[in-house]
Amino acid sequence: MNTRIATDNPELFFDRELSWLDFNYRVLNEAKDSNNPILERLKFLCITETNLDEFYMVRVAGLRTQKKAGIDEKSLNGMRTSEILQHISKKVEKFIQEQYEILSGTILPELRENKIYIVQDANELTAEEIQYIKKYYKEEVSSILTPLAIDPSHPFPHILNRTLNLAITLSAQDDVNIKRDLFAVVQVPSVLPRFLELPSGDQGRRFYPLEEIIKLHLSDIFYGMTTKEIHPFRIIRDSDLLIDEESTHDLLSSIMKELKNRRWGDALRLDIHKGTEDTIRSTMQELNRLDGNEIFEIPGLLNLNDLMFFYGLNKTSHLKFPFFHSRNAMKLESLDKIFSVIRKGDQILHHPYDSFQSIEDVLKFASEDPKVLGIKMTLYRTSGDSPIIQYLGQAAENGKQVTVLVELKARFDEERNIKWAQKLEDSGVHVLYGVVGLKIHCKMLLIVRKENDRLRRYAHLGTGNYNSSTARYYTDISLITKNEEITEDVGILFNALTSFAKIPKLSKLSAAPQHLKEDILSLIEMETSNAKKGKEAKIFLKMNSLVDPNVIIALYEASMAGVKIELVIRGVCCLRPGIPGVSENINVRSIIGRFLEHSRIYTFHNDGKVKVYLASADCMPRNFQKRIEVMFPILEEKSKSKIFKIIGYILKDNIKARILSPDGEYAKLSPGNEIPFDSQMELANL
Repeated sequence: MNTRIATDNPELFFDRELSWLDFNYRVLNEAKDSNNPILERLKFLCITETNLDEFYMVRVAGLRTQKKAGIDEKSLNGMRTSEILQHISKKVEKFIQEQYEILSGTILPELRENKIYIVQDANELTAEEIQYIKKYYKEEVSSILTPLAIDPSHPFPHILNRTLNLAITLSAQDDVNIKRDLFAVVQVPSVLPRFLELPSGDQGRRFYPLEEIIKLHLSDIFYGMTTKEIHPFRIIRDSDLLIDEESTHDLLSSIMKELKNRRWGDALRLDIHKGTEDTIRSTMQELNRLDGNEIFEIPGLLNLNDLMFFYGLNKTSHLKFPFFHSRNAMKLESLDKIFSVIRKGDQILHHPYDSFQSIEDVLKFASEDPKVLGIKMTLYRTSGDSPIIQYLGQAAENGKQVTVLVELKARFDEERNIKWAQKLEDSGVHVLYGVVGLKIHCKMLLIVRKENDRLRRYAHLGTGNYNSSTARYYTDISLITKNEEITEDVGILFNALTSFAKIPKLSKLSAAPQHLKEDILSLIEMETSNAKKGKEAKIFLKMNSLVDPNVIIALYEASMAGVKIELVIRGVCCLRPGIPGVSENINVRSIIGRFLEHSRIYTFHNDGKVKVYLASADCMPRNFQKRIEVMFPILEEKSKSKIFKIIGYILKDNIKARILSPDGEYAKLSPGNEIPFDSQMELANL
């Protein structure tokens, strides 16, 4: 497609990494929102910490590797790698400060109002509590501590990624009474709970951090020495897997080996307690080969994500969102009716509002049904105790031909995927471990059933993973269909993946890496062409991230032609709306709420004959070029109507929606004189 806008114009784009940090700020704002129950706010705060850790372990790791290799190329917005790293450090420093202001200023006080106390000062302990702590230390803690002294004969130990540790300076006298200073490290055991609940009393529920318990007993650990300084710290390491897939002969073995190496990745960031003496700080910086802007002073409890412990406390449901009941979208008297229900019409499931159990029910009955001959499925992520794994294994044991394509490179789930993939193989499932050079990110299930002396195919296609755990708090949409053109395409795609053949042009589906990007660009161009002819033209795109420069340019050109464009981008958005003469017809919003917005919906007005698609892919170069992805059409009018209703609710949201301005700031909408409308809560009540 010929474009009039150059992709190298930095004025047209936001930087991907800085845009991601803005997304994490939006999550942090939910931790600040007093309309959310206190334990939900604490949960949002913990999520921001986990998000930020993974951002460093992958994205910052990649930038840092580029910088070390002397690659200082420009991003879409014209900033070089070294400049982006500097901006990241400044934004993260401010971000951490805000995290702890929220924790100390609102969350901890409100927990105390609800009689939940985190005691951090030993002077606040009662005599009874001190005795309880001493007993716990002796029986549960002391035996698993390993103090590590550091001197010329004992080099600095390798600190495991994201673990909490204590840096300790000590003073000791030798046999001739000459004083000398020592430096030691003690890892706070991750196998023990971070917080110990103290004996209950009239004061409410009181908890004492494990690191404080260890501090109280340092004289036992370092007998005969005087403790001078104690400071908690943690290190974030490069955790991206680097595998040469082209030259490896055994992808499974290569990934298992690389997983062991992950813990030895280079240090990327040091979090150290505020007030740590300069000697410890400089020693840690030098030993971990970090720059000054890679060290962050933490003004409170380190490892904020450990505070999720309090979200799981019993008798705290009144401090959380009300319990949510998913609907059973496929109402059945018995499971043997499930295929007849699908034959009556396509089924659209909107999770978590519609229960994920419907998908599990389809697979459960298929595993037992003597008419089902074969099952094929892709698995990117699934829960550890997933019924999906059980039903696939049962199907194979019942003599059905079961093939599962497992993506071993699902980041941070690699080890789990290996375990349950091997479990499937033990049940007789034919397991294929990925495709060389690509990630299998599409979500597909194909069931072949013999009915009235003919074979009929049923397919499930979705925007989210086959994971019953995340399906409870991720919004995703999926289609269950018997449509012969769609199911034939799914069959062709499975055969291409298992034979490592090139993916052909399909009838109804669009698949990456061969055709998805060009199909999306063609659909955008269709709206642009209609607008130039004076026809009504509209585009609605909902996804997690919008990064691909060609898609962004195509949207700019559509806007310039008069196409009205609504974008709902939860996370990274490199498109800049509201540029005079370029993107004035583009609105961008992000919705951050109780559920993680994860569905991908693409609609195009098509001169009144609206084309509706769902997809496993965001508009990002990695999705288009490095993954097996699928975009699939919604064809039946009843199903389209359900999608249109979902879109209408999303665009009506004035509680959780935030609008992106041309300067990159997000402004949270306010109902004003309108009726308050939280799209997620309203969809739950449909």
